Amino acid sequence: MTEKDYNNCVDVNADGVFRFIVKNIRHTEDARDIVQTAFEKLWINRNSVDPLKAKSYLFTVAYHQMIDHIRQGKKVSTTDSYDEVNHSSTQGNHELKQVLLQAINELNPTQKSLVLLKDYEGYSYQEIGEIMHLSESQVKVYLHRARLLLKTKLSHFEKVRA
Repeated sequence: MTEKDYNNCVDVNADGVFRFIVKNIRHTEDARDIVQTAFEKLWINRNSVDPLKAKSYLFTVAYHQMIDHIRQGKKVSTTDSYDEVNHSSTQGNHELKQVLLQAINELNPTQKSLVLLKDYEGYSYQEIGEIMHLSESQVKVYLHRARLLLKTKLSHFEKVRA
């Protein structure tokens, strides 16, 4: 990977990696640290990383950094959420978006990561499997279960609104 490839990777993927991490840990400063560390590791290993697989490598490193962060038991503030970072929501969808974010945050960490990687970041099942060290079948099953839980939570919200 050349310096130009690295810079392109930063330009293209920085926002996506940050969104993924901050949605999982819900703490902006810690998410920035994790993303910075992931890019640092990519830079250190740039000579052994294929530029075509840099995005997958970056998300894999960031995911594992996030897991390490969670395991270390660092204090995570629940008031500093992703919704505060993303100011582009409209008023009409604000309530639904809040319910969706709350439902996603109630999933277990594996399910939450799967939903975010597939539905927010658009990764394939194979790529998600590589990032999370799961088989493609496991990704499909776990993602299906996560979506069923989300569907249940969101259908409950619709019943309450009606």
